[in-house]
Amino acid sequence: MSRLVVISNRVAVPKARGAAGAQGGLAGALNSALKQNGGIWFGWSGQETDTFTGNINVQRSEGVTTATIDLEQADVEEYYNGYANSTLWPLFHYRIDLTEYEQEFGRGYERVNERFAQSVLPLIEPEDTVWVHDYHLMPLGERLRSRGVKNRIGFFLHIPWPPTRLFVSLPFHQRLVRAMLHYDLIGFQTTEWLESFLHYCERELGATVDHEDCVVELDGRKTVAKAYPIGVDYDHFVAQGQTIAAKTAYRRLCDSSRTRTAMIGVDRLDYSKGLPERMDGIGRFFDTYPDRVKDLLFIQIAPPSREDIGSYQKIRTMLEQKTGQINGARSDVDLVPIRYVNRGYSMAELFGFYRAAKIGLVTPLRDGMNLVAKEYVAAQDPEDPGVLVLSRFAGAALQMGEALLVNPYSPDDVAHNIRLALDMSLAERKARWEQLIVTVRDDNVLRWTDNFITDLEGTTEPAVG
Repeated sequence: MSRLVVISNRVAVPKARGAAGAQGGLAGALNSALKQNGGIWFGWSGQETDTFTGNINVQRSEGVTTATIDLEQADVEEYYNGYANSTLWPLFHYRIDLTEYEQEFGRGYERVNERFAQSVLPLIEPEDTVWVHDYHLMPLGERLRSRGVKNRIGFFLHIPWPPTRLFVSLPFHQRLVRAMLHYDLIGFQTTEWLESFLHYCERELGATVDHEDCVVELDGRKTVAKAYPIGVDYDHFVAQGQTIAAKTAYRRLCDSSRTRTAMIGVDRLDYSKGLPERMDGIGRFFDTYPDRVKDLLFIQIAPPSREDIGSYQKIRTMLEQKTGQINGARSDVDLVPIRYVNRGYSMAELFGFYRAAKIGLVTPLRDGMNLVAKEYVAAQDPEDPGVLVLSRFAGAALQMGEALLVNPYSPDDVAHNIRLALDMSLAERKARWEQLIVTVRDDNVLRWTDNFITDLEGTTEPAVG
C-alpha cells in the first residue's frame, strides 16, 4: 500500500486540534487515511515570516506527520486574501460583481504554488500517492510535474465550478485549467460542477472529452474527472450527542426558547451563505404571519470569516442591520424573534443546538456541498425529528431532495417554506427524515475518502508531461 501525501492550504496540526484524533469532518477523515496509509499532511502554518526560507516544521502524533511552512506577508495578501479569496472564491460562487482581477494577486498565487512545490518536493517518495485540496492550489500538480514528480497526483475542489460563460472572465483561465490537467484525477462535489468543468475543457481548450468515462485528453495527457459528494463523519458526529457539552447545549436552547419553536442557521460569515437574503425571508414570514412571532425563534450562529477582506466586513454590517430592523419591529419586553450570535461553538455544542431546533434553515446562494445541512439531519431525534429547509443551490440539494427545497433569493418562497416546516405533522417529519438520514449516514466522509483514494490509485498511468 502506497503512502499518502495530503497537501492543502492549511493543516490540522496536533497542537491546533487538541487531543490527536479528536476532531471530525474532513480533518478527521484525512487523519484517518493518513494513519491507515502512513504519510504526511503538508501546508501553510498560518504564520507569517519576514523572509521566506522554506524551512519545514514537522510534527508527529499518533501515526500522522504534519509538515508546515510559514509565508511572507505579501504572500498572504496576494495569494490568500487576494487571488484565492478575492478572485477565485467570488467567481466560483457566481459573484462576478465581487471578483477582483489584480495582476499582483495572480503573481502571488503563482509564487506561493511554486513555494509549496519547492518545499514539499523533498518529502515525496517515489511510491507515494499525492492528494491536493481546493482552489488555493489548483496549479500545484503542474508545478510538481515540472520538477519531475511522476507519482499519481489527485486534486479535489471543495467549492463549485462555475459555468464556462463566467469562468472565461478570469484572466489566463486557459493557463489555469491546462495546469490542472496535469493531475491524474480531479474530483468535484456534484455532477453539476463536473459537467461545467468538462464543458469548459471541450469548448475552450478543444480537449477530447469522453463523457461516459469522464476522461479529458489534451496534449497527449489523460485526466479522469468525477463527482465525489463529501459527507460528514457520521459516527464521530453522532457520538457527540452523548457528551455533557451537547446535552447542556440542548437543554440551554430548549429552556430559553420556552414555548416557541426554535429554528437554527449555522454559517461562516460569508456572502455565499445568503445571510442577508435569509433575514429578508424571515422578515417576510413575520410580515405575512404577524401573529406567529410568538411561535418561532430564529437563532443565527455566524462566526466571523476573513475579516481582512472588505466584502466580508460589508456582509457583517448588512446582517447586523437587517437583524436589528426585524427585532426592532417585532420584539416585546419578553420576546425577541431573532438571536444573532457572532461566534463559533464546538461540534458537541452544535449537536445539542441542532437537536433542540425543530427547523434547520440552510439557504446558501451557492455552495459546493454544505455539511451543516447533513449535520442537522444527523443530530435529529428519530422519534421527533426537525425539518430541513435547504437552498436548491447548495450541492447537498442533489442528495437531499426530501428536504424542503427553496429559492434563497425569494423572500416569499423562504417564508412559505418556514410556515410549512412550522406546521408539518410528526408523521411527515419522520418520513422525510428517514429518507434523509440514509444518505447522511451512508455517504459519509470516510466513504468519500476511500472512494477518491481508491480511484486515484487505480488510474492507469500518471498524467506526466
